[in-house]
Amino acid sequence: MKCPLKEQGLEQGACLTKTLNGQQRPACQATLRKNKEGNFERLIRSMHLSRPEDYFSVYQSGCNHTCLKCHSAEFSKVANGEWLSTTDLALIVKDYRQEVTVWEPRERATMWHAGTLCKHCGFCRLIGLQSPQCPQELDPTQITSSVQGYGPARNIIAFTGGDLACRPDYYAEAAHAIKEAAGQNMWILLETNGYALTNHNLDILKDGGIDAFWLDIKAYDPKTYKNLCGTSNQTVLESVQLSYDAGFVLELLTLYIPGWVETDQHTAIARHIAETDPSIPTTLLAFFPTYQLSQVRPPTLQEMMQSAQAMQQQGLTNLRVGNIGVFVKTQQDYDTLCSELGNVHIG
Repeated sequence: MKCPLKEQGLEQGACLTKTLNGQQRPACQATLRKNKEGNFERLIRSMHLSRPEDYFSVYQSGCNHTCLKCHSAEFSKVANGEWLSTTDLALIVKDYRQEVTVWEPRERATMWHAGTLCKHCGFCRLIGLQSPQCPQELDPTQITSSVQGYGPARNIIAFTGGDLACRPDYYAEAAHAIKEAAGQNMWILLETNGYALTNHNLDILKDGGIDAFWLDIKAYDPKTYKNLCGTSNQTVLESVQLSYDAGFVLELLTLYIPGWVETDQHTAIARHIAETDPSIPTTLLAFFPTYQLSQVRPPTLQEMMQSAQAMQQQGLTNLRVGNIGVFVKTQQDYDTLCSELGNVHIG
């Protein structure tokens, strides 16, 4: 099978995946197939209500990137999981619908908006009191426990882990099946690196029923991006405007990785986002050592504040700073972060 991206005149992604017999095959061949009924099946590693996203996450095997900071390389770069058809997924989501406690409108079908509802401390369920940081948007009866802690269950289904947006026909079929079985108001979010969000693929995804993207811009500098992820970032940067113009709900993410992606690149990324729409929800996440960057230190409080302030100065109005446990070590650190960043969402 010819690479779908090559058919569009683009480079093939960094998608080689280790199979069970030790071979290296493109991810779309190693982790995606058609069954005898003609429907797609995908290797799925796990599925559950995730925190702090507060939505049902489907962790996929296979990816078109090879990221040095990957948190899921054991299944994104290795064929690993259970073969599930799009019909199987639809029935699982139909069951999850019964657990939903918060029905979000489509424009809030993001991870970013979860932080405006709940801080995931569980105080209201454990001791019957709200924490000082509680947004006070939910009734305690809307807070449920899951394998990753306390929070609401929202009407959002997210494809995460690996990323095969270069095969939009799979996601279109899955989204259509899910909405047919579980309802049109079950929003479908694709957590993606954006590499395959071309105009052609966006048309297929939109027609199929995908609602939102959590777009991870891993670096602005093309050389850094290539070294970090194994691919060009040209289509990644272009996908911001393309996705927005196509009517998808959009949120953006970037990381502070010392020595790799620092304030200068965060400034450029923020400027790039603001050129499309400064109100697009955006998260600056603190890196923590992992995978092939296990020897790289996490960012400091001062570094994170410097980058967040630089991104604000580019006009972003819905900025969040996340993974604060990586760099906030004391109450004084937390108080400093809140006072210095003002309107930036924390946590």
